[in-house]
Formats: sequence, C-alpha cells, structure tokens
Amino acid sequence: MGEVQKGLFSVIEKLKGTTEQELRIVLLGLDNAGKTTLLKQLASEDVNTITPTQGFNIKSVACDGMKLNVWDIGGQRKIRPFWKKYLENTDLLSISITYIYVIDSADKKRFEETGLELSELIDEENLKGVPLLIFANKQDLATASPASEIAEGLNLHTYRDREWQIQACSAVSGEGVQDGMNWISNNIVNKKK
Repeated sequence: MGEVQKGLFSVIEKLKGTTEQELRIVLLGLDNAGKTTLLKQLASEDVNTITPTQGFNIKSVACDGMKLNVWDIGGQRKIRPFWKKYLENTDLLSISITYIYVIDSADKKRFEETGLELSELIDEENLKGVPLLIFANKQDLATASPASEIAEGLNLHTYRDREWQIQACSAVSGEGVQDGMNWISNNIVNKKK
C-alpha cells in the first residue's frame, strides 16, 4: 500500500466510532490544476494517463462501515457553475463533507482567476464553516510559487469562519498529499469533539 493510500485509510481509521457513515471530499479547482492526478494518486492508480475531466470522477473506499467518497469535479469554465450543485443538500449529521481546492502553483497567469473562483466558493451560504484544504500543487516544477506566497496572494488569513489549511504538494510524486489528508482527518475529528 502506497504512502498516499495509507493517508486515505488513516482518515477512515480516525473516524471510526464517530456518528458519520459517510465522508464526502470534493476536489475543486481550475482545469489543469491536477485534481484528477490527485484523485488517482489517492487511489494508487497510474498517474501517467490523465485526460481533462468533462464531468466528474469519483473514487469510493469502504472500511468498517465508513465510506469515503472523493469527488473530482471538472474545472473548465463551462463546468464551474455546476460546482455548487455537488456541495448542496448535504445533511451534516449523517454525511460529513469537506472540500479540497487544488491550485497549479506554477501557473502564475491564472492566480487571479483561481482566487476569484475560490472566493465565490467561500461566500456560498451552504459552505459556511465547511473545512477547506488547499493543495498548492505542482511543487515539483521549478517555476512553482511557494505555498506561503500563494496563501498571501489569496488573502487566506481573512477566512475566519472556517478551518483552512494550505499544503504544498506534488500530485505526480505524491509528496505532501499525505500531510493534507492527515489535516482533513484531524480537522474532522477535532470538529466533532
């Protein structure tokens, strides 16, 4: 079992004995940010054969009555208006939800665009208080901006109504992904205590 998959299972392990039957993780971000690569990395699948996501991909892991669903939603401009549909009508008593926003750290030209999309999500009424993990992806590239710089540019410090974390990672190598999954695990357990 790969390190990343262990991270996925650690989320389930820590949630045993809590009231949730299902944990939904939604991956959002602009097209080409690396969401599908991240999903495949989590599922220990080959990350070398990726095509743009037209709708959504989903991977499900079951363990001791706990179900972990990871949704990867396409990031093209025409799909983005439907993002909110995947985040609606969630009964927080029976289903625990968190979302991961993925950013291409090397694509500086789109930082403004990705920031606008993220701030719209943050302002969504039905996402109030929902934990947010931001993966500053593609850190394996020499042109990647550091996570701290991205956090500052996105004004993350102004988001005071929820727990959030920015995590530098490379979806291709898996580096940093485990740390992000651990944050989700710890955050949900702490939130429910």
